[in-house]
Amino acid sequence: MKYLTKEVKIGITGIVAIAVLVYGLNFLKGINVFKAGNGYYVEFEDIAGLVTSSPVYADGYGIGLVREIQYDYRNPGHVVVEIELDREVKLPIGTTAELETEMLGTVKMNLKLPRGVNRWYVQGDTLQGVVNAGVMGKAAGLVPKVEMMMPKLDSILMSLNNLLADQSLANTLHNAEQVTANLQITTERLNGLLASDIPAIAGNLNMVTENLAVISTNLKDIDYASTVARIDATLEGVKQFTDQLQSKENTVGMLLNDRALYDNLLKTTGNASALLEDLKEHPKRYVHFSLFGHKEK
Repeated sequence: MKYLTKEVKIGITGIVAIAVLVYGLNFLKGINVFKAGNGYYVEFEDIAGLVTSSPVYADGYGIGLVREIQYDYRNPGHVVVEIELDREVKLPIGTTAELETEMLGTVKMNLKLPRGVNRWYVQGDTLQGVVNAGVMGKAAGLVPKVEMMMPKLDSILMSLNNLLADQSLANTLHNAEQVTANLQITTERLNGLLASDIPAIAGNLNMVTENLAVISTNLKDIDYASTVARIDATLEGVKQFTDQLQSKENTVGMLLNDRALYDNLLKTTGNASALLEDLKEHPKRYVHFSLFGHKEK
């Protein structure tokens, strides 16, 4: 073709090369120039290091990226971030954009989508942005507290060093070791006791239990009514015997209760005693014995 001169070919090649370069740069940034998306704006007071091409997430899923960041020089403290989201994404009214700093210092944008809202932002609307310091911000907030705690930590470490250097601690540990050894010996003896004496004691308890069961059975077989009746009869006989001893209408009662009979028996006993004494002193008065007879007095 006569119109495709050398200069035209060089121009077409240059245009293609520029297009490929632009597409490659956007691809490296995560921008798909062939994919249509919806653009929104987010206003921040501080973007905490957010850069273009940073990912935009909703519920942990990547739905877009940061297209452009503009600082309002006429109104300091206002930074407008342009984001591009997938065409399918709908932002409910009340959606906020939150910047969160990760462990490595990178910043990502999370869209907080409200639930149960049936009204939607349209392309080009402006959202409200907030900054969440994230893990790094929380760690930075702990630094002043750690600095305040350092003198106390130094004092604690010094006290700990003094305690470790104290000889009484070593003595205490040594005593604890001895106590542990004694406990081990006691445990071994207790195990031996449980292995030998406890079974024997349990056997004796079983025997005692069996004997108690036998005794209980025997006690159950006793006729308590008959036994009580016999005891009552015996007590009644003892009462009658006692009454007879106290009565003067029988021989035993008369012997026990007649004063005259008692005096006569006492007098008779005294006479018998005197007679025996006289017999011992003058036996010849009462006994006469002779081989040849005796003379008449």
